[in-house]
Amino acid sequence: MGPLEGVKVLEMAGLAPSPFGCMVLADLGAEVLQVKRGGGGGGLMQPDGPFDRGKQMITIDMKSPDGKALLLELVKRADVFIEGFRPGVAERLGIGPDELLAHNPRLIYGRMTGWGQDGPLAPRAGHDINYIALAGALEPIGRAGERPHAPLNLIGDFAGGGMLLAMGVMAALYERERSGAGQVIDAAMIDGANLLMSFLHGFHATGGWAGGRGANMLDGGAAFYDTYECADGNYVAVGCVEPQFYQELLVLLEIDERAAELALQFDPNGWEHARGVLAAKFKERTRDEWAELFADSDACVSPVLSPWEAHEHPHNRARGAFIEVDGLRQPAPAPRFSRTGNDVPAGKIEGDPVGSLGAWGIAADRGAALHAAGAVH
Repeated sequence: MGPLEGVKVLEMAGLAPSPFGCMVLADLGAEVLQVKRGGGGGGLMQPDGPFDRGKQMITIDMKSPDGKALLLELVKRADVFIEGFRPGVAERLGIGPDELLAHNPRLIYGRMTGWGQDGPLAPRAGHDINYIALAGALEPIGRAGERPHAPLNLIGDFAGGGMLLAMGVMAALYERERSGAGQVIDAAMIDGANLLMSFLHGFHATGGWAGGRGANMLDGGAAFYDTYECADGNYVAVGCVEPQFYQELLVLLEIDERAAELALQFDPNGWEHARGVLAAKFKERTRDEWAELFADSDACVSPVLSPWEAHEHPHNRARGAFIEVDGLRQPAPAPRFSRTGNDVPAGKIEGDPVGSLGAWGIAADRGAALHAAGAVH
């Protein structure tokens, strides 16, 4: 079940952003067949884990004429084809957009790269940190006076990469209902990272982001939007931007705003003093003690949990925000749908190439012959 039930996706195996985007499509009900390249040339591949869930997997020898013919046959049955090669690689393999759209004019062809299909950096290597650096997304992240700090690989690979790709696929599928024609999606992580910075560009233009790194309201510069160490060495996150929430914070912390000179919430000149007062207060109790105190308030204080603790929080437990697939705890599919459901996805499905091909309309005897010939594994 899912809103994309009936949509068939061919995914060329790769790293990080495209497998994540195809995981999102599988979570939404699409039937995803991940194709690994046999016969050499596979390179570093995605490790087993959540990105595999709900997908069938086969290996096709792309150097074999039978393997190449099989892939083209699958393309004719597909709604979506996803590749994450550098520009020009798919064309050299004979599976570029022109060739595949000639076989299936309704095909949505998704291309996931870091720099995009054109521009001077298009043929160059890169990773998340490089893409977000040129997008202006890395420079603002970090403490004042310190170097920029990479926010894992969340902005380029996943939010600006795989999620943008999945959104593009869904938009193209919707448009195809009107036009009847497929098209090519150029999903570039640098473009996605640029897009994610839209709010900050508007904030800066109106004077809301005037300081340097770590000196603004949302980057740890403001005392009311920061993290604080607790008595046990763990942390809480404070995000009481609105004045009424800030007042509630001070009340629950039993701080007299006038006596502590914390009344002028938005005056940057007072942020360091306020940070000192709050830091001293939060050191009085453990993280979990503060979490219990603020649990039913609007003061916007939350415990800073590790990824391995998050599943234990009562809110995540109540919403079923984590699931277990193939013995591995992982985030559940999102968003949620009222009618088409969010079933717990199956794990990866591999080991039966004949069955996997059968689900795509390839007769069992043909699948067995291809397997016996080594064209598919």
